[in-house]
Amino acid sequence: MAKLDERIGFIGGGNMAFSIGSGLIRGGIVKPSQVMVSGPHIENLSRWRELGATTTDDNCEVLEHTDIIFICVKPHILGPCAAQLKEKHVPSAKDASKLFVSVLAGTTLEALEEKFAFIESSGLKIIRTMPNTSMQVGEGCTVYTGNSRVLHQDLEKVHLMLNSLGLAQQVPESMIDACTGIAGCGPAFVYTIIEALADGGVKQGVPRQMALQFAAQTLLGAAKTVLLTGKHPAVLRDEVCSPGGATIVGVHELEKGNLRATLINAVEKSSQRSAELGKK
Repeated sequence: MAKLDERIGFIGGGNMAFSIGSGLIRGGIVKPSQVMVSGPHIENLSRWRELGATTTDDNCEVLEHTDIIFICVKPHILGPCAAQLKEKHVPSAKDASKLFVSVLAGTTLEALEEKFAFIESSGLKIIRTMPNTSMQVGEGCTVYTGNSRVLHQDLEKVHLMLNSLGLAQQVPESMIDACTGIAGCGPAFVYTIIEALADGGVKQGVPRQMALQFAAQTLLGAAKTVLLTGKHPAVLRDEVCSPGGATIVGVHELEKGNLRATLINAVEKSSQRSAELGKK
């Protein structure tokens, strides 16, 4: 039996939406029959149909027939998307109870309320989130915050969904852009590190596939160690670095290459870019 009774809608059926929707279905949070997805090209939604979800090329169908609606379009598409919905939407008594969940980078609650004000004059229930694509393997990291109309039970339902796909944490809206730089963009940074570690292994004679597997498993193991032991990463690093050994020599090279500063700068720039996207 599904853990939620509501129908779940996705306006936009791209990678992020699919990571969320497929994870909810696989995790038994909802049944495939509870999910409806819209996209401009119905042929691109075939993977959703393979899951058993309903697909459509009409965003208004999702708006009218679902209860919790994930807005998963690109930030620059939000305006045209809202305008299309406004043109076709037929007001209903159910509108006030609908819950909207945005995954748009940099798009504030205020901007979302303004774009969708036509749906409910007294104000919509909107939750802003910043998930990441690791949801597709059940190891996502998502932050979220709700507007003033969102009820405690609404937050509980969204937390149930997002936390079933990894880690979910409610934060103040002022923190979301910063969290985007860490969690939202972080997987790309980590993939780059995994690739570089593997390249180092290949340079030393390790076969490519084996090097990739070792690099990925090493990061997975290190991450689990941080989470499960609660130790500071610096303490754990010192536990690996034997005096005069191989590891400290490598760590010295990382310091000479400014890896630490580069990652800090990457998070800063990504956070700033997230905020800029919301102003366009």
